[in-house]
Amino acid sequence: MSTVSIRNVTKAFGDHTILREFSQVFGDGEFITLLGPSGCGKTTMLRMIAGFEKPTSGEILIGDRVVSSDRVFVPPEERQIGMVFQSYAVWPHMTVRENVAYPLRIRKVPKQQLREEVDRALSAVHLSQYAERLPSQLSGGQQQRVALARALVGQPKLLLLDEPLSNLDAKLRESMRFEIKAIQTRLGITVVYVTHDQTEAMAMSDRIFLIHRGIVQQSGTPEEIYNHPVNPFVADFLGKVDFFPGTAGEGRVLLDGTDQSLPHAGAERGKVEIAIRPERITLAAEGGPLRGTLEAKYYLGDVCDCRVRVGGHLMRVIAPPEAYAAFRQGETVTLAPREIMLFPAGSSLEEELKITT
Repeated sequence: MSTVSIRNVTKAFGDHTILREFSQVFGDGEFITLLGPSGCGKTTMLRMIAGFEKPTSGEILIGDRVVSSDRVFVPPEERQIGMVFQSYAVWPHMTVRENVAYPLRIRKVPKQQLREEVDRALSAVHLSQYAERLPSQLSGGQQQRVALARALVGQPKLLLLDEPLSNLDAKLRESMRFEIKAIQTRLGITVVYVTHDQTEAMAMSDRIFLIHRGIVQQSGTPEEIYNHPVNPFVADFLGKVDFFPGTAGEGRVLLDGTDQSLPHAGAERGKVEIAIRPERITLAAEGGPLRGTLEAKYYLGDVCDCRVRVGGHLMRVIAPPEAYAAFRQGETVTLAPREIMLFPAGSSLEEELKITT
């Protein structure tokens, strides 16, 4: 069983608190992502699970075994975990096979068993044909898969990954996202993955924990967090969004500084912040509840990225690529947001910081 139970874990370095009262259970076979900006505490949480850091308070269990508490501390090598770091950390003088076999040699695993387990790990990451090559003969993505195979070779209960794709170029990152997810699904292993990249988190996760300043802002499936953010920070961090001041009431939201409004069925009243995702706005010549001037348009192949001036506000619209030819810069257009989100007016980040599970 490879559940991870984290109970009221706080981590501080002197007077500086990195994580505050983190409590959660990561289920057996789940792909969990700890997401957030640099310095938010996500890597610190991973290192505490791994045993490289001790919690200031609280306890951590892997399966039914307490591995960290005020009275118990199990060292990393006894936690039955595999870990992949941001750097590949493969030994340049060893072949792929030797790199992957290294953890088993340290444990003095018998030769026949060692060979079978290395072959199994290499097959899992599709590197069997490169077993006798040196790392210098591999691409960056292949070297990262060597590190992944080395983490998997001991059949760990838990796989921890600390920003493993950040050193790869954009296309390699995209392909490796799908490879890691496919491997995790095939093996049924529990994964805790750390990243600041929201696309990685959305593509791979069963659940995301979005952390800022040591506090979990929101947790849930990618769909839940993207579609129902609990505060402006979550809405802004996960995906594209624009914020506009407005006034809600009588089934509509008036866009401040204009005479234009949008329908809204919620219970909000008074001053609000209107949040609109640009891919959820329909751009048309007429018929939308908002009208404005098309100030700029950018053809990106798969989409047309537009800027529309509505009163004193500049709205971003992600339209189909056909919009680039259909609309002229400077012409009047209408906008129909298919969904809007409202937050209390003047919601500062400090006011919105809270734990939501």
